[in-house]
Amino acid sequence: MKGKNKEIKLIFIVISMLFAGFLIYPVVRLLLKSVLGSGGLTMEHYKTVMTGKGFFTALGNSFKVAGVSALVTTLIAFMLAYIIHYSDTPGIIKKLIRAVAALPMLLPTLTYGFTIIYSFGKQGFLTRLFGRQLFDIYGFNGLLIGYVIYTLPVSFMLINNTMGYIDKKFMVVSGLMGDNALSRFFMTVFRPLMGTLAASFVQSFFLCFTDFGIPASVGGKYNVIASVLYTQMLGSVPDFNKGSVVAMTMLIPSVFSILLLRFLDRYNIRYNKISTMELKRNRVRDVICSVVGIAVCMGVISIFAVIFIIPFVQDWPYSLNFSLNHVKAVLDDSALSMVYKNSVFVALITALIGTLVAYGAAIVTARSQVSSKLKQVIEGIALVTNTIPGMVLGLAFLFCFSGTGLQSTFAIIIICNVIHFFSTPYLMMKSSLQKMNASWETTAMLMGDSWVKTIVRVVTPNAFSSLMEVFSYYFINSMVTVSAVIFIAGARTMVITTKIKEFQYYNKFNEVFVLSLLMLVTNLLVKAVFQLLANKKLLKGRRKMKKNRFRGFKRVTAMMLAGVLGISMLTASGCAGKSAKNEQVIIYSNADDEAIEAMKNALDNNGYKDKYIIQTFGTSELGGKLLAEGSNIEADLVTMSTFYVESAQDEKKMFKDLDFDTNAIDEYPSYCTPITAQEGTIIVNTELMKENNLDMPTSLKDLADSKYEGQISVTDIASSSTAWLLVQGLISEYGEDGAKDVLKGIYKNAGDHLEESGSGPLKLVRAGEVAIGFGLRQQAVADKQAGLPIDYVDPEEGNFTLTESVAVVDKGDKSNPEAMKMAECIIKNGREDLLKYYPIPLYKGEAEDSANKSGNPKTFPEKLTVDLLKKHQALSEECK
Repeated sequence: MKGKNKEIKLIFIVISMLFAGFLIYPVVRLLLKSVLGSGGLTMEHYKTVMTGKGFFTALGNSFKVAGVSALVTTLIAFMLAYIIHYSDTPGIIKKLIRAVAALPMLLPTLTYGFTIIYSFGKQGFLTRLFGRQLFDIYGFNGLLIGYVIYTLPVSFMLINNTMGYIDKKFMVVSGLMGDNALSRFFMTVFRPLMGTLAASFVQSFFLCFTDFGIPASVGGKYNVIASVLYTQMLGSVPDFNKGSVVAMTMLIPSVFSILLLRFLDRYNIRYNKISTMELKRNRVRDVICSVVGIAVCMGVISIFAVIFIIPFVQDWPYSLNFSLNHVKAVLDDSALSMVYKNSVFVALITALIGTLVAYGAAIVTARSQVSSKLKQVIEGIALVTNTIPGMVLGLAFLFCFSGTGLQSTFAIIIICNVIHFFSTPYLMMKSSLQKMNASWETTAMLMGDSWVKTIVRVVTPNAFSSLMEVFSYYFINSMVTVSAVIFIAGARTMVITTKIKEFQYYNKFNEVFVLSLLMLVTNLLVKAVFQLLANKKLLKGRRKMKKNRFRGFKRVTAMMLAGVLGISMLTASGCAGKSAKNEQVIIYSNADDEAIEAMKNALDNNGYKDKYIIQTFGTSELGGKLLAEGSNIEADLVTMSTFYVESAQDEKKMFKDLDFDTNAIDEYPSYCTPITAQEGTIIVNTELMKENNLDMPTSLKDLADSKYEGQISVTDIASSSTAWLLVQGLISEYGEDGAKDVLKGIYKNAGDHLEESGSGPLKLVRAGEVAIGFGLRQQAVADKQAGLPIDYVDPEEGNFTLTESVAVVDKGDKSNPEAMKMAECIIKNGREDLLKYYPIPLYKGEAEDSANKSGNPKTFPEKLTVDLLKKHQALSEECK
């Protein structure tokens, strides 16, 4: 026993050290950020956040929708698992249930909101199929659907896995004792599952509670705490201190969850032997189960059907001709091969390490006699990992490991994934191990076998199916995750979900579905392989031939390790090939597609081809990296919204003075110079305008007219600087009091369509959800030129602007001298092309492009600073 405890404690120490360094330390850093101010310890951040408008409303909304969603998900998952294990439903239906229940986890959560809009929206696939919109998709309804779909795979895996370890002979015993059907069900099915059902509810609850992607698309006015976190952490003016307060608040429910799971753990039942038995024939039961199973499967499939349709039509919902243009556009992307290979490599290594960690942790808690306090540590770790949003974990890793050898490496991504997704694999393994005979280790010890041999020879083969499920879970989630990865991946370690994020930022929603389809195919293949490995037919005869079984397990393990090693070597060789290019200049940019192409052309045509790497980000993500990493950022050169650049310089002193003459028309700081000026405009869907007999608006003030109620989408200035272009126009024309009156009307008309993302309004106008939006002019121009039913109106109040500037990061002796030369090249050789899309002269001697010139260009009378933006944000909040 002592030897066993030493081995168990060694496992515990290794796991504890891993989570202490990569979970506890980042969480402590978050805690310190929430209580540290300029004068030391303070609770002012907590006071400001908790007395802020709408905080407790959003918190209450999150509890409500996450609780209902978790309950619904657990009920559906239980029904599906029951159909598989306790009915004689045809095998093909059971296979369908297993496949469909896993389908949502094979796709990145970024696509969930899009699939709901493109399925149930006003121009959605199912809306067209039924001839009318079935229900309003924004607010509670949309969140409920999205969350249930999102959490169904996790809930089903937990319940289905544990249900397979219930000894069915007790149903016969219960029947012989005269128990009625309800009592028999409760005692032999429900009670053994109570701990797992609670775990399913908790897991589902926290996945819903911390998700931001679905609320960003269909949340509408139903604000949730994750949206508050996004606004604080990655809004138009990030505030990491207040964001840390929100993050710490989101951890509080985990305490109650730990207490609940600990209480229900006493109801876990272990069986000395798991008996198989033939179910009693019941035609009514089987028919009902078949109908319910098919209905749930068809519901899930119908929502995701758009992923198989939209990539292959010319332009949904306006031109439905078959087309492969979107597929070709994605496959022709030169960066796709690298990011795809990176994704597979990261997913494989994450799955291997994550499975070992989850298995080791489950052995400590489920197959050992160590102190209950040690077990509680691991239980606490599992709950904490489940409650931390990926966005927060990614930013915490930025704070903690910026400037270290882990920064922007595959290692930090893999570690982050192992930590982030630990909870569900651990619970799956724990549930499986708890259902096995508890005396195996004792019996083996009495026979002279060591504890290690018992685990390897007896426990592991019996847990093989669960191990394959865990490996598959880690692989798939590592493939589809984006929330944390976007902050810690470098230009050379980007993965495929970052490409999806890039397409989303560029409003290339058709391409988003193409990449989602590619990921679905990849994950389906992986899922099929590991399902095959876990299939009982592969382990046929295991009871009679334990020795052969162990050898088979070793062969499978060896094959897995060989595969991982092979791909690792291929990726390593690819990275080695790039090592010679480590002197390449890394460029981080939030610029639009047209600007990126203009910058690339300027560099390639002037001797810099293959001497740089451009990595694009959304404004919020890049802003977060600038303010978190400072001069430790991977980039040598940055193009970003000017006010963000100025804010980063004020806080981090991270840019060096430009050493070339810019000749800018306006005066700019010595460390940056503008590359583009982004203009705002009114965007309209011409078909919807005609369909709803709406007059074309001519001014921003018109958008407050009640006739446009429900037909408008605008961006919230608290979360996106695009909305600042609208607010500038209103304040400039009507003054602050007049602007408030107009803005109140606009927000009322927008209703659920007050968007978090700057591209949100254009997305909804394109999808036919609203007729009118406010967004960036060059994007509307591009859509109109592409033949979409999109037009734009330059408002009478004026087309106001936000400039984006180029800046060179000051890394001291590590600065790349080519970065300054490239900055100069972009300004002196790229502006001619840039003026075609952004037709506002920024430098002396430039002429406007008359073809794309806006109708009413204006400049706000005050200098655009972060302080002014905060002032305008406060004005906006008064209007909601």
